[in-house]
Amino acid sequence: MSSSRSRFALLPLVFAVLVAACGGAASSASPGVPSATGTASPEPSVAPVALTVGLGYIPSVQFAPFYLAQQEGLYQAAGLTVTFQNKVEPDLVALVGAGSIDIGIADGTDVIPAVSNKIPIKYVATLYGQFPNVVFAKASSGIATAADLKGRKIGTPGRYGSGWIMLQALLKSAGLTTSDVQIVEYPDYTQRIAVTQGVVDAATGYSNNEPVQMQLAGEKTTELHIDGITPLPGPGLISSDATLAAKSDAIAGFIAATLTAMEEIKANPKAGVDASIVAVPELAASRDTQTAILQATIDSWTGPVQVQHGLGAIDTAGWTASIAYLTTLGLVPNPVTVDDLVRTDLLP
Repeated sequence: MSSSRSRFALLPLVFAVLVAACGGAASSASPGVPSATGTASPEPSVAPVALTVGLGYIPSVQFAPFYLAQQEGLYQAAGLTVTFQNKVEPDLVALVGAGSIDIGIADGTDVIPAVSNKIPIKYVATLYGQFPNVVFAKASSGIATAADLKGRKIGTPGRYGSGWIMLQALLKSAGLTTSDVQIVEYPDYTQRIAVTQGVVDAATGYSNNEPVQMQLAGEKTTELHIDGITPLPGPGLISSDATLAAKSDAIAGFIAATLTAMEEIKANPKAGVDASIVAVPELAASRDTQTAILQATIDSWTGPVQVQHGLGAIDTAGWTASIAYLTTLGLVPNPVTVDDLVRTDLLP
């Protein structure tokens, strides 16, 4: 993410009817929902539905699809009045569960423990088909696989959250645990600087944040990803059971409009950068950096399931595997199933 405090990242990340392999179900389109080509059916005759949408802590180019959909009138065409709020992710889960925010962003490592602890939320669309948390290092470090982390110093913001879960899964794949490495905590999120200065050998971060910044500064990097080892669902859209019951058509319209904007940005990243600068003018001072961050973000939108079924598709098999893995970490105090966590019927 462009800020380690948010995960769209952020931004962080989001849709054709899914086939049975993805657990999808058909959902009829609401009047005014944008089509795959970006055009909209006639304006709905009913009053617009107000939706409050919680994004990550810091306004960022990672949220370009939301900015673009708002500026192009895609939400309005879907019969919506959308208001954005920026919140830290743990707060987003609680606020969405309580119904204070209609839609938020969270990944599987947030959703599974939350629902297990009786927070009534559902994950309704994938934003990031690839899990954005990575372990990154200088290319010159000699770190090329998880096994190469043995005995190394690894920086991380703390022993919590998706980055910590990802690191444990990565080490486990090489027969290692956190006891086999030296953990150095950076609660101020300065682990990238520590890697750059050689204070630590590697660190946890986001594929569209720290490695991008290092590469822009001329430092070649190595990234270790978790996707092929332990499926962890990436950031996506969440809503509460109560909100879904009351505003299901509106949520479906919001998803469709956002995905239309994602497709537009995927085809023309400049449109996403431009929309982000309109929404967050200070980003104009670092346009090249924002362009690089957005491109890395776009690359994370599509995993194997999204290649097959389109942006937003939900990998239900991956969710099943994630439940099993998080259970081994003691993060699932009460048993949950994929049906408790995910709804696919709101995808267009």
